[in-house]
Amino acid sequence: MTDLPNDIDDARLQRYDLDTLREMYRRMVVIREFEEGVRFLFLEGTMPGTIHQCQGQEACAVGACFALREDDWITSTFRGHGHAIAKGLGIEQLLFELFGASTGCCAGKGGSMHVGDMSRHMVPGIAIVAGGIPLAAGMALAFKMRKTGQVVASFFGDGAIAEGAFHEGVNLAAIWKLPAVFICENNHYGASTRVDKVMRLERISDRVSSYGIRGVTADGNDVLAVHEVVGEAVDQCRRGEGPVLIELLTYRRVGHSRRDACHYQPKDERDFWMNRDPIEMLGRGLVRRGVEQGDLDAMRSTIQTDFQAAVEKAQSEPQPTVADLETHVYA
Repeated sequence: MTDLPNDIDDARLQRYDLDTLREMYRRMVVIREFEEGVRFLFLEGTMPGTIHQCQGQEACAVGACFALREDDWITSTFRGHGHAIAKGLGIEQLLFELFGASTGCCAGKGGSMHVGDMSRHMVPGIAIVAGGIPLAAGMALAFKMRKTGQVVASFFGDGAIAEGAFHEGVNLAAIWKLPAVFICENNHYGASTRVDKVMRLERISDRVSSYGIRGVTADGNDVLAVHEVVGEAVDQCRRGEGPVLIELLTYRRVGHSRRDACHYQPKDERDFWMNRDPIEMLGRGLVRRGVEQGDLDAMRSTIQTDFQAAVEKAQSEPQPTVADLETHVYA
């Protein structure tokens, strides 16, 4: 863990144009500001339900989704706000959903744990741990049979690797060489249990050698490292040589859910990861590329203003009616 750098390599930064870097940075800041704003809305009792947030893991979602085509799909988890924003969902759509409005991305029926939008090629989040993995394998099978050239990226946490659905889904994809990229966001904790308490291997990526496919571990707080490793996996899948498992080493800066104070995280470990903030890492890189810090600060201020405006709008959006109980039901 301690060999991970605190900054993005300048040689890697030079391979990207400034517009792409700025948009990656902007998208990560949108996720962070959305999550921080939503956290306070829940704490003050303004917003219903519960939340599982991803502060600190923004580079995983943004780097991965930037490596996908618009018509590629993703599956997500109950910690899916960042995935949704990275895949192109707007903060208004998400806030409407979190407030339970019928105009939300899931018509107010999903809430925080099930956000998604089929028109954006994101399956609404699946709250069952590892539940999206076999679904992704099935989607990838459809893409292969239809010869569409599409890829599905399935996000899940380190806690999912102990579930049978992980092994079954990955093995199925391996047998049929399906165009699926399995992305494990290893934030080191499944709820409050550290990952080294539930497996002997040092790297989750080593697990898939038993299925005969490639596994790779990368720095999940370096958005460019994520983008490149996912991009390589996506290209491999499009060539018909998939699937691939990618383990992204990252860290959540907040609790498993809104009432978790993270007392189980050792101080030295927490300090290490707090010094590796993915947004600050790319921000410093942008400054080295000649972007003014004031421009980055102005970008954040605009995002904060947009969030507050979206909250005010969301609070007055229409709620579902009794008649909505009979919509979106298949039986």
